[in-house]
Formats: sequence, structure tokens, C-alpha cells
Amino acid sequence: MYRLGIDLGGTNIVAGLVDEEYKIVAKASCKTNVPRPESSICDSMAEVALKACEKAGVSIDEVESVGIGVPGAVNPKTGIIEYSANLHFHNWEVVKMMQERLNKKVLIENDANAAALGEYLAGSAKGAKNAVAITLGTGVGGGIIINGKIYSGSNFAGAELGHMVIVKDGKECGCGRKGCWEAYSSATGLINLTKEKILSDKMDYSYMLKLADGDINKVNGKTAFDAAAAGDNDAQEVLDTYFGYLATGLVNIINIFQPDVLCIGGGISNQGENLLRPLRKIIEEERYTKHNDKQTILCTCTLGNDAGIIGAAFLD
Repeated sequence: MYRLGIDLGGTNIVAGLVDEEYKIVAKASCKTNVPRPESSICDSMAEVALKACEKAGVSIDEVESVGIGVPGAVNPKTGIIEYSANLHFHNWEVVKMMQERLNKKVLIENDANAAALGEYLAGSAKGAKNAVAITLGTGVGGGIIINGKIYSGSNFAGAELGHMVIVKDGKECGCGRKGCWEAYSSATGLINLTKEKILSDKMDYSYMLKLADGDINKVNGKTAFDAAAAGDNDAQEVLDTYFGYLATGLVNIINIFQPDVLCIGGGISNQGENLLRPLRKIIEEERYTKHNDKQTILCTCTLGNDAGIIGAAFLD
């Protein structure tokens, strides 16, 4: 038997047919094109799901269930997306609507939780009992696995790790609070730090700005890393500041959950050891369990965008 996993994003809808070994057999996708009616998005999700089956030469009758990962507040018990800023919907009965279209058992989960489950089943956290996955993107997504199960709290809104405050009365976050980890440690946070450095100190010349073709609006999450690799001291200062903020949140997570594995995903994780090495140094100095034999393994996620598809497919 197979399962279908659907990643419903603000930009793309991607469906993957997944076998019992957690391998994606075939994928299909389309643009989300929001805002548009709920029924229209459900039509598109059903279409890409069936297209993935068709690509693999598999009948929908051979599919056991369909799982959907969604950004926002999701209630897996009721099958309702209660709120999603990216999709512009409130109280969307997505499970009911998709069951009508596919005549299959349908489950939903927050996309970061689904991605964490995917990494736990088939990625960098495979074999762990407890794991935490974070994604450094526009914001900071989080997923917590405890004893092999997604932990989402009593109201299914747990694991919003990006919204713990690390700087009291600090930078304003998109959630309305000040000083959130997300405001400092997301890819957006790194880009903002890079821009601030370029604009500070009345710099007559900036190598980071040169890498951005002289246009500050072209600064991205790689700019400081690329400049530092070339020996630029200003870029290294940016990264040292960024690593400090990011490590503060990571140490908090380790102290609270003591996971076997803490894996980092998102575009910034492509920096690999250039990211992990300085983070491990700070964590080793600051973690509460520095004298324990067993320590949390810090690593990058290995499944990329496939993590959410695999995790969604194996929701139960």
C-alpha cells in the first residue's frame, strides 16, 4: 500500500506518493495562487494527488490515506484549518472537502510538525526517540517529536519555538510580540543584520554590498556567509552576532526538551558545518547538561522539502 502526502504552501501545492519504506515514488505540483476559494484549492490538491499516482502507475485504490501539511493553526481532531495567514482562510473544513473529492481517509497537521515527523521517520532524526526540528526561513518553524509522536499541546498550537522571547523589549516580531527568537534567528533576521551592518559605521565600501551587486535589496541569507568565507571582517561580525542569537534559542530548546537530535532545516542549513561548528561551540559552553555523558546531537535536516510530504503521508 501507498500513502499520499500533500504540502500545501503559500506558493506551491506539492503532492507525493510515498511507499512503506518512506520513499517518495512520484511527485506532482501546481501553484497555490491564493487568494482563491477553498473549493478551488481543494480541487487543485486532489488534482496533484491523482497526478502523482498517475505518474507512478498506481491506482488511488492502492492508497491507504492522504495527509496534508498546512502552515498555520490546524486542528487535526476536527480536520479544520482554524487560521492560516498565508492561505487567507479561517475555519476551513479541509478534511471533509478532501474526503469528498478523493474518497479516502484524510488527515491534517501543521507543516512544521509534519516536516519534523518526516525527519524523524526517514531523515536526520531517524532512530531517535525524541527529536526537535527547526526551519530557518522567513520565520522560524518548529516541530517536536516525543516518544515517536508529534507534540502539539492541548490546543494543537504547540511548538511555536520561534516565538519564545530571547531579548526583552527587543525587535518587533510579526506576531506582535517584541524580542522573539524568530525576529533574530530566521533567514529574515540574518538578512536584516546584514543590511544593518552595511548601513552602519558610515562605511565607504562594503564587500557584502558588492556581493549583492551594489543593491541592498538583493542581500540574502548567503551574503554574509559568502563574504566571511572571502575574509571580510564585517561579514564575520554579522555572523558572530547571528550565531549568538540562534544558539541562545537552541540552548533553551535543549535545556527544556533534552532531545536525542536537534536538526536544522531551511536554506541557511545548506551552510552545513559553517553553521553548525560555531553553534556547537556556544551550545557546549552554555547547555545545562555540559557534564552529562549523553548530549543532544546537533545536525542539519537531510530531506529538504520532502520532509513535509513524508511526514504528512504518515500522519495517524
